[in-house]
Amino acid sequence: MRASSSSSKRARPAASEGRPSTEPAPTPPLALGYTFAEPALLRQALTHRSYGTPNYERLEFVGDAVLDCVVAVALFERFPGTPEGDLSRARAHLVNQDTLAHVARRLDLGAALRLGEGELRSGGADRASILADALEAVFGAVFVDGGFDAARAVIDAVFADVLRDADPTTLGKDPKTRLQEWLQAQRVPVPEYAIVGTSGEAHAQQFEVECRIPQLAVVAVGAGPNRRSAEQDAAQKALAAIAQARHG
Repeated sequence: MRASSSSSKRARPAASEGRPSTEPAPTPPLALGYTFAEPALLRQALTHRSYGTPNYERLEFVGDAVLDCVVAVALFERFPGTPEGDLSRARAHLVNQDTLAHVARRLDLGAALRLGEGELRSGGADRASILADALEAVFGAVFVDGGFDAARAVIDAVFADVLRDADPTTLGKDPKTRLQEWLQAQRVPVPEYAIVGTSGEAHAQQFEVECRIPQLAVVAVGAGPNRRSAEQDAAQKALAAIAQARHG
């Protein structure tokens, strides 16, 4: 999502940056399923420091803790018997910047953000770090406004798809680890990795690596700026090939 002309209309002119906010709270297009008793909290949660004060940083601090707790409880309830290590790894993956930015984009949160002119022009409305921080701030605002139960209801709703597809036994594991564990469970020898090509200048080389699983007649080629990343890419493609063969 890029900053559009409609987003620009939501930004305060540069001349007014830093001025205490007195305008009515916005009505952002956020499908939260929650109505604020104090709308100013939502306005603050959607305000980047480049726009003025108060901004979302203090609410983000609260929201980060609330989100961790809610996701931990959700995983604990949905996956009884799952070891603590798997739950911790799954939670870390579900609350990382990439996942939060993905959820924020689905909510079109960037269009509701209040950014300074410079941040707006540089694409701040779609920057993963800003979207992730602002989403946590929104959760913090709901918590401050309505308490833990309200925050949990909002987080459960906006994370519904992510939580539904979560698998603590694999979530957060890199492709090589997932491939090796699956093969071991099937009593198939671990894959063989081999560099099959390199290209580019010395300072910007690109590696090609083959992942071979002879027993399954799988050969997958991955690429990356170093051997490790190329192996991970090859393992991911091998997993996809195995899944396609299993499910037709």
